[in-house]
Amino acid sequence: MPATTAQLREDFDRIALLAEDPSDHNARYHGFLIDQLPPSFGTALDIGCGTGAFSRLLAARADHVLGLDLSPNMIQVARQRSSHLSNVEFRIADVASWTFPLESFDCVATIATLHHLPMEGFLSRMGSALRPGGTLLVLDLFDSAGFLNMLVGAAAFPVDRLLRLVRTGRLRPPAEVRRAWTEHGRLDRYPRLARVREACREDLPGARVRRHLLWRYSIVWRRP
Repeated sequence: MPATTAQLREDFDRIALLAEDPSDHNARYHGFLIDQLPPSFGTALDIGCGTGAFSRLLAARADHVLGLDLSPNMIQVARQRSSHLSNVEFRIADVASWTFPLESFDCVATIATLHHLPMEGFLSRMGSALRPGGTLLVLDLFDSAGFLNMLVGAAAFPVDRLLRLVRTGRLRPPAEVRRAWTEHGRLDRYPRLARVREACREDLPGARVRRHLLWRYSIVWRRP
């Protein structure tokens, strides 16, 4: 049974108050995502922005960045950590019901949020918010069942441990962080990559779907 909106808000309100994890898997692909964008552009939308790490990277290239998140605590921390930036705005919003303004952004990005939402309909909504020539960026987790995924996962495990050791001096996150993410993950459901690719063929023709080592996939799509 998927998590309810209230459960997600409660989970992320709790996670927002934990110490920042310098070895976060998602952050390891921020550079890849940013490289898909032009050096400068107008406006960006960061869906499920969390504490604003990717929004701040977007702000180095965009004239204005709007970050949305369900969790009030996430938004509060994002505002605190971004107070030195004048071109970033954060709002509390349930993106499942948020009205996307048509053709309003040059970049729409979402990181580790899509698996909480109905993929097929949401891909279309994000795409419709892009101006012609705008870029959609998605990074999320996928269901790693299956022989090939097991092999990739086996290769990813020691890489993950080594990177974490280099960045933090420890092999595992603190117990409080592990506990919070484990409790949150009980209700998480991830799509198979085949479903992601099929949804993109239907809603985002020409999108590039890529499997990444650390249990992630990305979607990059430019609106014609």
